[in-house]
Amino acid sequence: GVDESIQDMVNRLHREGYVAAAPDFYHRQSPDEDPAKRSGLLRDNEMLADIEAAITRVKGLNIPISRFGVVGFCLGGRASFLAASVINEFKASAVFYGGNMTVARGDSPVPFDRLSGIQCPLIGFFGADDTNPSPADVAKVSAELTRLGKWHEFHSYRDTGHAFHNFSEKDRYRERAARGSWHEMLAFFLFAVAAAVTPGPSNLLVMAAGARAGLAGGLRCLAGVVVGMGLLIGVAAFGLAGVL
Repeated sequence: GVDESIQDMVNRLHREGYVAAAPDFYHRQSPDEDPAKRSGLLRDNEMLADIEAAITRVKGLNIPISRFGVVGFCLGGRASFLAASVINEFKASAVFYGGNMTVARGDSPVPFDRLSGIQCPLIGFFGADDTNPSPADVAKVSAELTRLGKWHEFHSYRDTGHAFHNFSEKDRYRERAARGSWHEMLAFFLFAVAAAVTPGPSNLLVMAAGARAGLAGGLRCLAGVVVGMGLLIGVAAFGLAGVL
């Protein structure tokens, strides 16, 4: 559920000036359920309902919010693909090593078959040594997004496997990949969510530098949604705070 890693991501987003909420995909399950089986019990329609509930919760805060984006890690990355394909609220999507794109969870179509529904820019971060998704899996998704004419940008990190962002798994954590992808994601969201323009290779760098200089202080009353991480599959929703 919403473990230490999820809470850390939410806190980091908050420090960047975002409002963050982390619904637990596992709230329908008994706490006595076998941890090894919990992930397999999750269903796509239920996870989408939880993400929409997060959006509703954020909208209910006493903060003006107008734009949303989504980011997910591991199964949350798969959910990020899925949410961007189905929920029209999203203006940007970021995926960290989301796999099992052709695996069904319940009776809904698999995420790969729903990519045509994506209406926002998408950025992805993957480990070159990962096996799920493997480089071939990532290439297949990228080729399909290209065929569909969907704006996307995928980054791959050498000598890096799965869950490279999860500091609680020391054997998997890779500092360079984690730091680099995090800052790339923040720059991406500043444009795709806050500025509501399609990112490009040069203006991303300009905006990232501007944010460090305090430019983000002028970006008020905008929003994004971010989704959850790790094999524990938390989901986070975030929006730019009314007061930075």
